[in-house]
Amino acid sequence: MEVCVLASGSKGNCIYVSGGGTSLLVDAGLSSRETVVRLNEAGVAPESIAAVVFTHDHIDHYRGIGVFSRRFPVRLFANEGTAAGIEQDLHMRDPAWEIFETSSSFEIGGLNVEAFSVTHDASDPVGFVFDDGSARLCVVTDLGQATPLVRVKLGQCHAAVLESNHDTDMLMQSARAWPLKTRIAGRSGHLSNDDAAALMKSALSEHLHTLFLAHLSEECNTPALAFNTMRQALREAGREDVRVEVTSQTQVGERFVF
Repeated sequence: MEVCVLASGSKGNCIYVSGGGTSLLVDAGLSSRETVVRLNEAGVAPESIAAVVFTHDHIDHYRGIGVFSRRFPVRLFANEGTAAGIEQDLHMRDPAWEIFETSSSFEIGGLNVEAFSVTHDASDPVGFVFDDGSARLCVVTDLGQATPLVRVKLGQCHAAVLESNHDTDMLMQSARAWPLKTRIAGRSGHLSNDDAAALMKSALSEHLHTLFLAHLSEECNTPALAFNTMRQALREAGREDVRVEVTSQTQVGERFVF
């Protein structure tokens, strides 16, 4: 299996996943033009993308799909709430949605995809587990709390893309309005560095070898803070062998094969 984080953050999210002879995108929150640029930068031909699967209906996760889906014949997968939210905002003309049920699994080519519920202030947000028969990848960002279900899904995987959105002190000391601060820190908002670290300590399995920290706030976090908080938690858990990478809003990540 292969994963490459093309962009992660409040300005746009898009992750390339490939396995079992099938390549897809998790979310399409960049403009279509920028998505193509970043795919090319990663060495991926845009026309090789078979599908786009959506986590939820916030614009930083679907901004470019209208144009991208007209340029390239991709299949579009979302649950009913997410599809309705995207369609209403973009005024898409007869999009050929393939609707999945939350808490279900389905096949896209050679990839098995499990969708599971997360807590976030969107219509029906989900995380995903991708399985190509030999490796499993969990993608779970934009979640306000670490539920037992999230722990179970992370514990089943060899690699994960996990939100580590903010440093709590930086968030509370920022110039953001109080309602926004409470939304971000709330049960339907985003995981802090400490939350993400505690989650991984409770969800670690012997199978996990690689962890990508995602959706970092540009204003209320730093890559060093996110990395060091997670690294300390893994050290305390006796798992310094787990590779930790911090993803970026502006730079294409490494194409990681496992």
